[in-house]
Amino acid sequence: MDMPIYVATTHTVKPGQEQDFENAAFTFFSDALGDTATDGALLIRPLPGAENRTYGILRSFASEQDRKNFYESDKFAQLQQAINPYVEEDYSRRELHGLEAFFYDPSIIHQPPRWKMALVTWFGVWPTVYVVSNLTRSHVSGWPSFLAMGFVTFLVVLALAWGVMPTLTRLLRPWLSGSADIPRRN
Repeated sequence: MDMPIYVATTHTVKPGQEQDFENAAFTFFSDALGDTATDGALLIRPLPGAENRTYGILRSFASEQDRKNFYESDKFAQLQQAINPYVEEDYSRRELHGLEAFFYDPSIIHQPPRWKMALVTWFGVWPTVYVVSNLTRSHVSGWPSFLAMGFVTFLVVLALAWGVMPTLTRLLRPWLSGSADIPRRN
């Protein structure tokens, strides 16, 4: 069984063209919903108030073959054609491995080293597992251990994906990638 593949692309949008770029990207996302090559896509906007106009698109694929098929498809060529009038340069693309998908930020030049990503992930997982386990203990006490563990880990993953990891990566951004790479607010 193939592991999911995560690919990040970045696009520098022309000044004043941000909304048109976003509209074109979202139109493409909705058109590609039925496409079996991609498992999902996420548009990452620059920080509010930042001078940076670099947008990121994070895509997930079920396999290497799905990734290859997508980037060689007419659909992808149509996306590039649709957004080309709104961007300053060609896009950059890189595959993300493992924990990198949590930490990807298109506005930062140097992504954090893996040891820092692992440490922050552990720092997020440890208290989340402890809290969720304690909160659910009485609710799952009569369940078979396999199902109870599955339920607890499901809640942990939800908490990590939508709360804990975004918060930790935002709070620890200076340490993760160095303060020189953080866009400044005016």
